[in-house]
Amino acid sequence: MIDLRSDTVTQPTAAMRRAMAEAEVGDDVYGEDPTVNRLEAMMAEILGCEAGLLVASGTMGNVVAILTHGGRGDEMLLGDLSHTFMYEGGAAAGLAGIHPRLLPTEPDGTLALSAIERGIRPDNIHCPRTRLLCLENTHNLCGGVILPRGYAAEAAKLAHAAGAAVHLDGARLFNAAVALDQDPATLTDGADSIMICLSKGLGAPVGSVLCGSRAFIGEARRMRKVVGGGMRQAGVLAAAGIYALENHVRRLAVDHENARRLAEGIDGIGGLRCRAVDGSATPHTNLVYFHVDGAKVGAPTLDAIELSRRIQAHGVLANPIGVGEERAMMRMATHLDIEEKDIDQTLAVLRSCMKET
Repeated sequence: MIDLRSDTVTQPTAAMRRAMAEAEVGDDVYGEDPTVNRLEAMMAEILGCEAGLLVASGTMGNVVAILTHGGRGDEMLLGDLSHTFMYEGGAAAGLAGIHPRLLPTEPDGTLALSAIERGIRPDNIHCPRTRLLCLENTHNLCGGVILPRGYAAEAAKLAHAAGAAVHLDGARLFNAAVALDQDPATLTDGADSIMICLSKGLGAPVGSVLCGSRAFIGEARRMRKVVGGGMRQAGVLAAAGIYALENHVRRLAVDHENARRLAEGIDGIGGLRCRAVDGSATPHTNLVYFHVDGAKVGAPTLDAIELSRRIQAHGVLANPIGVGEERAMMRMATHLDIEEKDIDQTLAVLRSCMKET
């Protein structure tokens, strides 16, 4: 199968598996796993932070950050298409008791600065306190778009002026850094905490790293324990993350090129329209979103759900996405295990399936 459902489906390479098998380990809850300690320090240095914390997943990293920044009855500002709001099981409200105040997500993945200003609560006993602003870069549901340069710093100024912290969901931040040919640390301006995922484009089998100040990470470590995230001989997992940082970051450019070729090919198939949410034809990074309009090829019932069934029968996996034009949108994600020949085969399958009646 050519699996384009997500960049989370990557398999650890043989070299990564060897690194895991040979990892030096200890008890991480006691702070004694040298490989975990090395990974946390590496990621913190890359992002220009003081300290890092290994967590089991990106969702756990975001939840731990929210728990650390705020408490019950506080409020956080976030986009209505953010991963934290859409796909994390309501954890911010359910576990942290933090009230989400949704702001409209702009096509470029930003929250309008004017909306942030209006969203910040006044100092009034009738209102929850605005404790946190959450941003996402790259933005998943906006098509893997990269936040405009300088935007995060401007948004952070507004939050900080009101006494609120800023958390950056940077699950795919390395995709943004590679696409822009910039140091990842230059993309974290104003953020008080940053979460990076190891198990997406970087190809590790599990794990994310939450970074921030030493004081923040000290408290986040406590919150990780609260949600059951204390790990013991986790060096076998951290070793995969270290290998990924040392070997898989620059190669993200290959995923981006494959996504570009895929998007251009899709846009040339009758009944399919490939455009990033911000209107650009070329995907910013490795996520390709496209619309399915079966009526244009004489098949009114052909939507993204039906197309996903058809292509699966021909060896290609992709997810219909229930956002916006609910049954019309599909996403494909390029990643470590997708080669140029897989793109060619996928396009051939799409052409064939769009002609089926």
